[in-house]
Order: sequence, then structure tokens, then C-alpha cells
Amino acid sequence: MAKKKSSAEKRHRKSEERRLRNKSAKSAVRTSVKKFVALAQKKDLGAEAALKEMIKKIDTAAGKGIIKKNTAARKKSRMQRYFNTIKAAQ
Repeated sequence: MAKKKSSAEKRHRKSEERRLRNKSAKSAVRTSVKKFVALAQKKDLGAEAALKEMIKKIDTAAGKGIIKKNTAARKKSRMQRYFNTIKAAQ
């Protein structure tokens, strides 16, 4: 526990800033996954670009410690496998 009220207030401010930053990054990852899945289901040509963008966002979030490394690897693996099955079906 903080010894002074001012340090407790600063700690609260900083944790709030981090929470909002992390929330934004997680939201960006989820949005990019949704975009990729939507394009892949339509068999759109932009799906491959969306996959690369999604992987980039996942790697960034994992590098910053916002999501765990294994979670990032699992998400990328599943999406890549999904993309490969759709591409093979064409």
C-alpha cells in the first residue's frame, strides 16, 4: 500500500492509463480478426492482406505483453489454418 495519498493517486492514474492503452490494443486485435474472417468467408482477394495485418497486430500486442505469447501463437495458427482451408477450397 502507498505511504502517501499523492503516490496512491499517481499509481491509480498510471494504472488507468495502462488499462486504456491495453484495452485499445486488444480491441484492435479483435477488430482485425473480424475483418479477416469476414473477407475470408466472402473469398475476397483482400483476405491475405487482412491476415498479414492481423498477424502484425497480434505480434505487436504480444511483444508489449498485452496478450500472452502462447495466446498470440494460437490465434495466428488458427487463422492461418482457416485461411489455408479456404484457399485450398477455391
